[in-house]
Amino acid sequence: MEKVMVIGVSAGVGKSTFAKQLGAKTGTPVYHLDTLYWKPGWVKSTQEDFTYAQQKIVNKREWIIEGNYSSTYEIRAEEADTIIYLELPLRICLYRVMKRWLTNIGRNREDMGAGCPEKMDKEFLSFILKTYHSRKNNSEERLRYFNNLGKPKTVYRLKTKKDISQFLNKL
Repeated sequence: MEKVMVIGVSAGVGKSTFAKQLGAKTGTPVYHLDTLYWKPGWVKSTQEDFTYAQQKIVNKREWIIEGNYSSTYEIRAEEADTIIYLELPLRICLYRVMKRWLTNIGRNREDMGAGCPEKMDKEFLSFILKTYHSRKNNSEERLRYFNNLGKPKTVYRLKTKKDISQFLNKL
C-alpha cells in the first residue's frame, strides 16, 4: 500500500478522517483534494490547475489522496495500488456533515482549502441528498472500472464503522 486512493459514497462518510488515520498508521503522506480544489474565499480552481496539482502528487513514490471529484478519478486510479471506498448509510453522512459544520463554524479545517472557513448551505445538502443513492447504486461498476485502470490494485469496500475500524486495526 504505497499509493492509496480514498473515496466514498458521500460527503460526511469519513474520507478525511480515515485518510489521516491511515497516514498516521503507515507513515504515508496524506493529500486532501479539497485543499487543492478550493482557493481562498471558496473560489474553485480551474480544471487545468486541479489536474496539474494531482498529477504532481501521483508521480511521487507514495501517497494517500482522499476525496471524490469524479472529473479527475482517472488521474488517481491509474497510479493507485490500493483503492478504499467508504460507504456508510446516508443518515450517518448527513449527521456527520451537520456535526462538522456545528463544530467548525467560521474556522478553516486542515483538510479544506486555506481561506475557506466551514460553511453550510442548501446547495451542499441538496447535492448530498440528490447524489447519495445514485453513487451507491453505481459503486460496484465504478470500482470495477478503477480496478482495470493502470497498475494492478487492491480494492477495499468498507460499509460499516466496524469495517473501517477493523481495517485500520489490522495495519
